[in-house]
Amino acid sequence: MAKPRIPTVKGTRDFYPEDMALRRWLYEHMRAVSEAFGYQEYDGPFLETLELYAAKSGEELVKEQAFVFPDRGGDLITLRPELTPSLARMVAQRQKQLTLPLRWWSFGPFWRYERPQRGRGREFFQWNVDMVGVATPEGDAELAAVGASFFRRVGLQPDQVRILVNNRRLMDAQLERLGIRAGLRKAVFRLIDRKEKMRPEAWEAYAAKIGLSPTQIQGLYDLFQRHDLWETSDELRRFFAAAEALGVAEYVRYEPTIIRGLDYYTGTVFEARDHEGRFRAILGGGRYDNLVAAVGGEPLPGVGFAMGDMVITLVLEAYGLRPALPLTPAQVLVTVFDDAHLLPSLRLAQELRAAGFRVATYPQPAKLGKQFKYANRLSIPVVAVLGPDELAQGAVALKHMGRGEQVTVRREQAVATLRAWLAVGSPGEGA
Repeated sequence: MAKPRIPTVKGTRDFYPEDMALRRWLYEHMRAVSEAFGYQEYDGPFLETLELYAAKSGEELVKEQAFVFPDRGGDLITLRPELTPSLARMVAQRQKQLTLPLRWWSFGPFWRYERPQRGRGREFFQWNVDMVGVATPEGDAELAAVGASFFRRVGLQPDQVRILVNNRRLMDAQLERLGIRAGLRKAVFRLIDRKEKMRPEAWEAYAAKIGLSPTQIQGLYDLFQRHDLWETSDELRRFFAAAEALGVAEYVRYEPTIIRGLDYYTGTVFEARDHEGRFRAILGGGRYDNLVAAVGGEPLPGVGFAMGDMVITLVLEAYGLRPALPLTPAQVLVTVFDDAHLLPSLRLAQELRAAGFRVATYPQPAKLGKQFKYANRLSIPVVAVLGPDELAQGAVALKHMGRGEQVTVRREQAVATLRAWLAVGSPGEGA
């Protein structure tokens, strides 16, 4: 009787080669966009002390979503649920040596203990982009422009995704106008952040439970209809002017219900949503002017966003934009005719690698039909055959799998033929 298969840990994923190819594709586009705006790549540890998050990210993240465990010394450690507190800690540690403003980005794994569902797992990969040392609306707009530029690069249009923007200082002034006391406003921000996630009657009951009066609840509903409210904010007027100058005005729009749930946001906040509202926020972020000081550094403003790999993948699939990626990096498969030809085939493969090609060798002698079938199933573009006739004549047979074209060329002409077929330059030309 066969042993039962051991499942993956709940909420985690296996990355088979085709999945890994997509993850790498996302990473490469994220890197290209980040570097286009001058951002440097960095990363932090996967393990942090719980203390780092306890007073900075909000009770829900710490008490309900973090993977927390004691180490052997009794200290509480957590798998990182986000990166911004780590960034602030890293900046605080070397604040005197760093050249400001910082433009940093990262892509790596994160963990949150929450109910797995479509677009949400307990282990996920996330793109993080931050600017530290700038306290202007134009800096906020640059971060939104980085996100919008990614959408444009992967083919998502403004009528498919939008970055929705608000400002916490603007909303704080509006809450004060409604008579909501300062000590209650963090709870009200979390209430606003949950509006789209709850039924109206449940949301109103929650609002009453945290201490809002019926008049104040109605005032919030009225506030959510004020789509021109941004015009009263100097910060948002400057933000939208900068977004236009950065060429992404069509991707950004004011939305009074956007507030973000994390406690450390202080000014501009934004989320990207698909037009039809089928998915969770694609990306989210905002301004955090107190976080570096909160982890032991000197006061330093910052703004940033994060985007997980799971939701953006679903959005790309929904709009038919998930790319058809190669199943293997190999450009050429060198066949092995028989035992006597194994070493000559290995030598040919190495010659082609030295010329700049990515080459796989079939690992053992087999019928040529089986080797061609293998190349076809992996979409390897070219098969190189080195049989008795080719070896005796100092030649090699090349077959272009896509076109069905086959030629036999002198061994020294193989590289030129492959370069013409595959449009690959020499190693010195950046192949």
